[in-house]
Amino acid sequence: MFKKHPAGLPFLFFTEMWERFGYYLMIGIFVLYMTDAQRGGLSMDRSVASDIFGTFIALVYLTPFIGGLLADRLLGYRFSIILGAVLMGVGYLLLAIPNNLVSFYTSLGIMILGNGFFKPNISVLLGNLYNEDRYRELKDTGYNIFYMGINIGALVCNFFAAWLRWNIGWGAAFAAAGVGMFIGVIVFVSGMKHYAHADVLREKPKEGEFGVGQLLSSVLLPAVVTGVAGWLIPGNIFGSDSTDAFLLGSLPVIGFYIWTLKKASFEDKPRIKALLSVYAVVIMFWAIFKQNGTALTTWAEFYTDRAMPTWVQGPATDLKMAQIVSTDTAQYPKYDEHFRTERDAKGAIVKVASINPYFINVPEAERPPQGQDVALVSTEIYQSVNPFFVVTLTPLIIFVFAWLRRRGKEPTTPGKIWWGLAISALSTLVMVTAVYVCHNGGDKASAWWIVGSYGVITVGELCLSPMGLSMVSKMSPRHLTGLMMGGWQLATSLGNKLSGVLATMWDRYDDKALFFWVNFALLAVATAVLSLMIKWLNRIFREQGLN
Repeated sequence: MFKKHPAGLPFLFFTEMWERFGYYLMIGIFVLYMTDAQRGGLSMDRSVASDIFGTFIALVYLTPFIGGLLADRLLGYRFSIILGAVLMGVGYLLLAIPNNLVSFYTSLGIMILGNGFFKPNISVLLGNLYNEDRYRELKDTGYNIFYMGINIGALVCNFFAAWLRWNIGWGAAFAAAGVGMFIGVIVFVSGMKHYAHADVLREKPKEGEFGVGQLLSSVLLPAVVTGVAGWLIPGNIFGSDSTDAFLLGSLPVIGFYIWTLKKASFEDKPRIKALLSVYAVVIMFWAIFKQNGTALTTWAEFYTDRAMPTWVQGPATDLKMAQIVSTDTAQYPKYDEHFRTERDAKGAIVKVASINPYFINVPEAERPPQGQDVALVSTEIYQSVNPFFVVTLTPLIIFVFAWLRRRGKEPTTPGKIWWGLAISALSTLVMVTAVYVCHNGGDKASAWWIVGSYGVITVGELCLSPMGLSMVSKMSPRHLTGLMMGGWQLATSLGNKLSGVLATMWDRYDDKALFFWVNFALLAVATAVLSLMIKWLNRIFREQGLN
């Protein structure tokens, strides 16, 4: 797999694999932990948990703006990657402290900061390895392979999460994420010599560009001030204090990228304009894709038939990988027919003697006899479906693009991104159909519906996400690579926040099909907008000698 590629690729591959092992382990159980009222979770409302989730993953992808900038001009890529990885590892370990809101929010802040240093710079370092003429045509393939490493980590982590949280507790699962991150640090350090030549600092800002000090004072400080102002504004402009703070805090950063375009040289301006245009469009992809940790996790938890096949139950139970639920009556949170929790006047979740909530939408005639235990697939395991498809489909996607390349019919990078958006839109229609088939959650939906939705959006993801990273590496002016990679992360950040905002509306829709129809409409509009830009983008690519 690594043959013909730079020697540094396998080290970056496994570093990212372990980093994503930690990140997706944490993300896979994050909402479940916040909403859990039975096994030591934080007992939050689903809307509050979705808001925190959306804000967290948004900030995770906002801070790369600063991390990319400092790596470009001051710290270097290798040091920034190590610093970011260590911070994230510490954050995961702090998150393992049970039921402590101080350590909870502190850990989130440390992880956000750490990702800002790690995420943009490992992608830039990878791209720099392919700047040599002998590797240049392999850059798209290199990012595809790198992306597969991401998803191997995301694939296996949820099995660890399931075993640890059911057999030891939430804290052990979060601690495992930290261990994975520190293994990634060791892997990265062991390969330092292979990417030393690709770690090149900018000598100095060009005329008219801000230095680091000016950027921190003119962009970062206003972002902090406007963010704090958004939090403190009486009432809410965009639905919650965190959303107000994030969106207002993002404005100075967005303004800086517009200023960068305005001040760019004649040669650089078309490249930056093309990149910013694509960034604006792909926001909608991330808004839908990142609902895997919120709306789709809720769908898996309450609406999906998670009963294990008979041939799996034995081994899974022996390995303690199954969620065991009983049909006996016990104290559970009180849910309505749409699985919304009821709270008392003091805000505490009301508990009643009832059957396990899993069986609420199982017809009484189909329920197991009272007193019988049932083995279920743990909810977070469904988070591994998408990375499974990434790992298995990536070689096929690489083969198809290579086959088309040999025939001179390979889509351009903007064309691949267009296909990514269009295919992703179809995945939402799978969930619309699932809602209709299961009578709006009145019956359990087959697991194949959510698996099918993940399968379709994964094809879209493979056409869009690694190609986007490759596009940034190709198209960015050499002296702005880290900053423009931060711009890609900024678009991801805005999409992630929108994802959280959309997820907070889940409980407002009695008809869940409408929720997924909204998702389809957003992706359809994004696809249409990119259709209008595609000829212009392809022309810029040709003029710049790119593909």
